[in-house]
Amino acid sequence: MTREFGVTSLGGIELFCLAADLESFTAAAQQAALTPAAVSRAIGRLEERLQVRLFVRTTRRIRLTDAGRAYHQQCKQALGQLAEAERQLTGHQAQPAGVVRISAPTSFGHHRLLPLLPAFRARHPQVEVDVQLSNRNIDFTADGFDLAVRGRAQADSGLIARQLMDAELVVVATKAYLRQRGTPKSVDDLAAHDCIQFVLPRTGQHVSWRLRVDGVERDVPTQGGYSVSEDIVGVATLARAGAGLAQIYRFMVEKDLESGALVEVLRPLGGASRPFSLIYPANRHMPLRVRALADFLVASLKPRRGARA
Repeated sequence: MTREFGVTSLGGIELFCLAADLESFTAAAQQAALTPAAVSRAIGRLEERLQVRLFVRTTRRIRLTDAGRAYHQQCKQALGQLAEAERQLTGHQAQPAGVVRISAPTSFGHHRLLPLLPAFRARHPQVEVDVQLSNRNIDFTADGFDLAVRGRAQADSGLIARQLMDAELVVVATKAYLRQRGTPKSVDDLAAHDCIQFVLPRTGQHVSWRLRVDGVERDVPTQGGYSVSEDIVGVATLARAGAGLAQIYRFMVEKDLESGALVEVLRPLGGASRPFSLIYPANRHMPLRVRALADFLVASLKPRRGARA
């Protein structure tokens, strides 16, 4: 591909992003003080240079193609970094400002991340936080995220991981279930119980329970008549309904334990935990707004064992 240097290349990219955001050449033209024909020609030249169709055009509207959607996410990120570099160079951004996109698992998101965000925005009111609660692994470039919170983080030399907390695991059930089925005292007793299963989205396999046996943490396979995939919050909901025993993060059920809605069992085997980490690309410039949120979360959730972190 022949590179074109000059204002027209960057200007075409900016017009493309504007049209994609507004889903209209006409609206983009009005905002850019151009004619719709000029916007259409600029995007046409961009498509010709890239040899890729960016928009599907109809008489009523435009929409991004799959290639256009991926290109739009990367262009928005690149333009944002250019704007940030100019603000920092000229001293125009003394305070963090702009949008930060962060992905987090549903469990951590509901019980740890979301409750912290009002305090963060009170400190940095010019920063907008766009949160995706999902248990799937994201692609930072293709999906357009700045930060992600993940448990069971895989080693990746292209990512930086900062530990947020060690989340303690507990085994719980309702009093009604325990009256009917008995209270387990040992690992062997679990075979006689309905142990609610969680299916790990990445592997499709049931997650073994993590218990401390003879002072050593080990994975213990369990079985039961209920399986939940994608969202571990469903495991807690089933446990509250009396469906069986569940192993879950303490921070998800601490209010249930305090009220007596759920009871902790197998306490002598407890104390196992799993870490949650904040991850982001190692080779990407980190804007001030992203760094502010990352540092705030790390400071607010200093690594420690248990849900009281």
